[in-house]
Formats: sequence, C-alpha cells, structure tokens
Amino acid sequence: MRSIADFTRRLPPWWPLALLALWLVAVAGWRPVALPDEGRYGGVAYEMLRSGDGLTPTLLGLPYFHKPPLMYWIDMAALSLLGPTALALRVAPLLGAWVMGLALWIEAGTRYGRDGARQALALLAVLPLFYLGGQYANHDMLVAGWISLAVVAARRALAPGQRSLAWLCTAWAAMALALLSKGLIGVVLPGLIVLPWLLLNRRWADLRFALHPLALAVFAAIALPWMLVMQQRFPGFFDYFIIEQHFARYTQARFNNAQPWWFFLAVLPLGTLPLSLRLPGALRRMGFDLWWVIVILAFFSMPRSKLVGYVLPALLPLALLLFEAWRERRGARAAWIVGALICVLTVPAVVYWGRPDHSDIGAALRERLAPGDRVLLTGGSFFDLRFQARLDAPPAVLDDWDALRTRGGDSWRQELLDAARFDPVRGDQVLWTPARLARERCRPGRIWLVAAPTDALPDARPVFTGRRATLFELPPATCP
Repeated sequence: MRSIADFTRRLPPWWPLALLALWLVAVAGWRPVALPDEGRYGGVAYEMLRSGDGLTPTLLGLPYFHKPPLMYWIDMAALSLLGPTALALRVAPLLGAWVMGLALWIEAGTRYGRDGARQALALLAVLPLFYLGGQYANHDMLVAGWISLAVVAARRALAPGQRSLAWLCTAWAAMALALLSKGLIGVVLPGLIVLPWLLLNRRWADLRFALHPLALAVFAAIALPWMLVMQQRFPGFFDYFIIEQHFARYTQARFNNAQPWWFFLAVLPLGTLPLSLRLPGALRRMGFDLWWVIVILAFFSMPRSKLVGYVLPALLPLALLLFEAWRERRGARAAWIVGALICVLTVPAVVYWGRPDHSDIGAALRERLAPGDRVLLTGGSFFDLRFQARLDAPPAVLDDWDALRTRGGDSWRQELLDAARFDPVRGDQVLWTPARLARERCRPGRIWLVAAPTDALPDARPVFTGRRATLFELPPATCP
C-alpha cells in the first residue's frame, strides 16, 4: 500500500481528473445509439456539420429550437475528429460529467485537502446515475456540469472575507455555458441555490458583488450572440424558445412524461445505490449542500413533466453529503466496489438486452442509394437514419400533417411541425402528405421507404429487414 501511495504522490496533482476522464470514456462507444434521444440530438449535430451552418440547429433539415446549440457544437467537433461514431455523439455529456467532477474536485479540495478531494471524486464516479448520465447523449449532463461549476465558483467568489472577481466571472461564464446547453435553467437554478442562501445569512454586500458589471458582461458576451442571431434570422425565435419551450413546458400539463410529485425522491436514491444506503444519515447534516439538493428536487418536482436526467444537478452536493456519511465508516470500500461493478456491468447489459438502433438499415440504404433517389420515412421517428446512412439530404416524412396541425399535443411529429413554422418552404419539402407522395412517385428516381412492416404502403416491396424496421422500395406510379 505504501508503494501505491508513494507512486500517486509523484503524479501531477490533477491525475484523479485524468483518471475520471478515462473511466467515463472507456466504454462510452460500445452500445448502440439510444432512440429517440441520442438519435435526435446526435442527428442534429451531424446535420449541422454536413450543412456547414454551425449556428442553426436542424432536425431533418428543419430549424430545431427545442434546445440551444452547445451540445451540437461539441458533438460537431467530435464528429470531425472521430467520424460518425456513437462515441462522438456522446462527447458532450461526457464533458458535462467531467466538468461536474472538476467542480466537486475544487469544492472538496477546499474542504478536505487533496486526499479528501480524491476520495470524494472517487465516490461521485461510481454513482450509477452519474456514470450512465455521462454516457447518454442528451443535454441533461452537460447543463448539470456547468450548473455545478457555476455554484462552486460562486461559493469561491463570495467566500467571507475573500471575494474574488476571477471566480465570479468563472461562475457567470459557467451559467452562460449552461444556458447554451439547455436554456434558462442554467441561470435560474444557480440563482435559486446561491441568492437565497446569501439572503438567509444577510450578506447584502455579497449580493451586490455577485452582480458585478464585469461578470455580467462575461455572461452576456457568451450567452447572447447566438440567440440574437437566431432572432434576426427567424423573427419568431424568442417567443418559441423562451415562452413556449421554457415557461409553457414548466407550467402547463399538456406535455409528455407526466410523473407524480415524488418521482425524483425515488429516482435520486435508487440511481445512487449502494452508496445512498447512508442517505438518511447524510440528510441530517443541515447546510449548503442539503439546501442545494432541496432546491433541485423542489424545482423539478413541481411540473408534471419529469425525466430522470432533470435531477442530475443534485449529484454534486449529494456526493458531498454521502462522502461525509461514509467517511471512515465500516463498509465504505465494499459499497464503492459494488457501485463500480454496477456501473461497469450496466453497459454490456444494455448492449445485450437493450433495443438496437437503425445502423443495419442505414448500411443497407447506403449500399443501394443512387443519385436522384429519395428516402421516405413513415410510422416512426428514425432520427438516427441520416447519421447511420450518411445521407447528403434529409429524408422526407410521410403523415397526415394537416390533421396533426389541428390535433396539437407533444410528440416527435409536433416537433417537426414546430420546426416547419420557421422554414415553410423546407417544411413542404420534408413533410409529405399522401397527395405529395402521389406526385413524387411520378418523378424519375427511386423512392426508398423505411418503416415497420405494419406501417408500410400496400405496394411497397421489402428489400432488407433490419432489427427494428424494414427497407422498402416503392414502385413508380402510372401517371398521365
């Protein structure tokens, strides 16, 4: 044991952060692309890279403003370096998880010194919710990482008697990056965590310092340019992005994923087993960490729409609470080992028992596609198909769009209808009705249809059956 301790002392002080990066990345590219989320968000990044427009996110060629662009920018860079691989699509959440680890390393180092920071980081690394959230390609872990860094930097900036403008600018920069990761929660959540704590402790001067003009300028310089450009290009952007996708989603019940109010009270301890076995004792420690957890749980428990990833910003303070509860207690090493095994074994379990993606259909389509051919989708979202098939142009989607416009609701089809509002010409090219299909079948070139067998058109000829769908060829119609 002494030789191991001597070896680690000779390493650079940041070696645990490098080890965390290796831990997160090691098996991140093994499993198939998860649908619909990873296919959707990875597909947006792939489209932006292929189009050469690094500012406007597009889904099947249509402007897509459900989320801001930072994840897509990161994944575009990864796709450029790694090619169209599953690992490249997951670089953004991997970065978010690492940033959360960095934030914990900074906070724990201040409290416990280098050894304590290393132990706390090791605990965070084997929380299954952290480990798996860092390998799932959506926006949740990326925004959670920046929120964590923002709160930790704000704590350092506003430490009693040790105000630091550099740390304050770091906090506001992290909030700007959080805003570009998932929207207004990147600013709202750090504010709800830090500002009431300052008010409770009557630190009025620190409140004024927190709004230092230079820090606000840093925030504005990072967060505002993209939104201003989008509003200039698409005049309805602010109303859709701010009002509909933020306030309406938070306050209205018409969106999907409705869960009971106690959903996150179950998700958080279950997602951090076995180390959460000491959670009851950890929650007795009143202080800033517990306040941080309470704010996240309360904020996301109020709306009816809930997803597991929403609670990820609570992982850093929870890890600190659990570290205190397990510190120098019997069974800590065994709990850590079990947690690590759960993390390591979950990925091959998902590969073996999980649902496949459309990589087989994509390969089959890529082999058959010729210039002038068109690709049509129906019945399902198939958001990963353009990525899997390396399509130069977005596929069309067949549905009764006129009926869907009047029906409304919250679905992947509604996302496409929302996107078409910003570019009606492109929307007409992508969103095919049965009447449009009849006209297209009179044109030269083949039409390849991707659908489940139950959704295929009556005269469609199957040419390849994949794990989740079938590739069909539509015969040309007899036209006058």
